[in-house]
Amino acid sequence: MEYLLSHLSTLVMYAVLLVLIAGLWVMARGKSPNLSQKLMRWRVGLQFVAIVLLVAYAYVQHH
Repeated sequence: MEYLLSHLSTLVMYAVLLVLIAGLWVMARGKSPNLSQKLMRWRVGLQFVAIVLLVAYAYVQHH
């Protein structure tokens, strides 16, 4: 279980980074404000998932 949570949390954190960079790129270009907002909402959701996975990983490690 630790192995799975460790790798999933790492994967989700990379996804957060990629969505953040994509959102900033779209926003900097100024082409599509709707797409930029959508990407930033995805980032927030992915950050929530990452936090939940990290807390679960910490819980499993200590029990």
